Amino acid sequence: MSRTRSVATAAQSAAHTALSAVDRRAFLAATGAVSLSAGIGYALRPAPSHAAAARGPAPVALSRQAPAAPLAPYRGGTTLGAVATPRGASGYRRLGDGPAWERVVRGDLAAAKNGREGRRTPLAAFVQFTDLHLVDVQHPLRYEYLRAQTASAWRPQEALSVAGAVALVERVNGLRGAPATGSPLHCVVTTGDNTDNNSRSELDWFLKTMSGGRITPNTGDPRRYEGVQDSGLKLYWHPDGDLRDSDKALGFPQVDGFLEAALREVNSPGLGLPWYSTVGNHDALPGGCWGPGDSYFSEFAVGGRKLMSLDESRGAALWKAVKKGRDPKGAQFKELLKSEARRMRSVTPDETRAPFTPAEYVQAHLDPAYKGHGPAGHGYTQENLDAGTQYYSFRVSDDVLGISLDSTDPGGHYEGSLGTAQMEWLERELKANEQQDGGGSYVIVFSHHTSRTMRNLRRDPDRPREGRHGGDEIVTLLGRHRSVLAWVNGHSHKNKITAHQTPGGAFWEISTASHIDFPQLARVVELSDNHDGTISLFTTLIESSAPHRTDYADLSQTGLAALYRELSFNAPGAKPASGGEPDDRNTELILKKG
Repeated sequence: MSRTRSVATAAQSAAHTALSAVDRRAFLAATGAVSLSAGIGYALRPAPSHAAAARGPAPVALSRQAPAAPLAPYRGGTTLGAVATPRGASGYRRLGDGPAWERVVRGDLAAAKNGREGRRTPLAAFVQFTDLHLVDVQHPLRYEYLRAQTASAWRPQEALSVAGAVALVERVNGLRGAPATGSPLHCVVTTGDNTDNNSRSELDWFLKTMSGGRITPNTGDPRRYEGVQDSGLKLYWHPDGDLRDSDKALGFPQVDGFLEAALREVNSPGLGLPWYSTVGNHDALPGGCWGPGDSYFSEFAVGGRKLMSLDESRGAALWKAVKKGRDPKGAQFKELLKSEARRMRSVTPDETRAPFTPAEYVQAHLDPAYKGHGPAGHGYTQENLDAGTQYYSFRVSDDVLGISLDSTDPGGHYEGSLGTAQMEWLERELKANEQQDGGGSYVIVFSHHTSRTMRNLRRDPDRPREGRHGGDEIVTLLGRHRSVLAWVNGHSHKNKITAHQTPGGAFWEISTASHIDFPQLARVVELSDNHDGTISLFTTLIESSAPHRTDYADLSQTGLAALYRELSFNAPGAKPASGGEPDDRNTELILKKG
């Protein structure tokens, strides 16, 4: 597969030809070539128009043009400046401005040398989004009734996922470049679970959030909400009603007008940067865990029935089967739905809730209506369509190659793995890069699953003779290639940075928390040559642009984004440890140069 490349200027090409004994990376940084690679001079180009005129006029809330970046570090607008922090000690807690998370230097893989601050030159900077989980909260296939078994089945905040994600886009557009080095940001990369239930409606909302457009986060009846939050069931928070539900018993507020506001149109300015997409299990599998392609589930998704309650013992049995991987095709889930038909409630059928196939996922990214700031396809190409793949390589910057993997398993289950064909492709890409003149580029690998959650070796039904490969094998492979600096991923909804030392080399695994569960973060990653035999990788966590304090009377787009964060903190079952330890948050990670 050919790789997506940025176009070099004639001056850069001439400079490359002249290089011999000169340190190529130092030369590029000194001449400024690094800061203009990956879409030469994005800050100088006029922003392209939004989607086609049929989709409505462009939103005017914010400019999609990224601000010019000063060549200096900064803290404002990041968790180095302030962090949303709870007030009070118990019950439902409001949020406010809290103390910053300081940067921690980690020398697990190489010693940090004095004076590097004055020597370093930047190589690349990008932002990682992960686990946005844009949710169609009224979708018939959702299993909210399993809330007693798993907090991820239903969250009080998830009706506001689009407003929250747009506020994250606004935050990135407002960043003054990379916070540790001040260099320009080259791109944003998602690491999967962009959608929640493999639904076409959710995919449209995700693509408009990233590239710009008007989004109405509502399916079914355009005039009213038809989900669990006005069901009269105490299992769910009813923000508009007087019902004393289980969440209000914990102190959740009554917010009159919440559901009407949650379904209102949201305007996204779109990212002012190029962005690239990686697929996750919730993008590929119904419910994030069942093998795709069953016509029963496809018909149920667009139909007019929805199950909202379930006997707890039946729910426990179903969730146990899911966790153990005993129901990868959803046979037990299907039988449960059939047996509960009489208890289902009527909802308005909607064809936009249909599942999308891997080919349709790629085709949607290639649609010019979703191009935004580019590139066309957001990493995916016609070659992916022709080959039936969802992995590719691309240029993060002139000196850094990105490799985006597809770690989902079509055989079912929420954990992942790589098929043999993709594993062999990955090794070919790494070898081809290292065989280039000058030793090739540094490499950042992106995937949805972490090394610890790639344990699902179930065969792909479409490739039954192909083997599957787990996290340990991938760590070994990446460790054999000294060009690999980091493996960036999500899935676990927790900040965790792991040092991998292998017989062949060393690299960092950077896992970032989700943007649907508290603390709702994204991560800026910067690479810098210290010119002392080491490389520094800086990681800086950012929150959305929404204020930390909420006002229940403010049901504007911004007010809903603030409430999205506060509700996520208070959600029953929320895990305080998701933010990670200090050395998993804002860091400087040291590596020896290969």
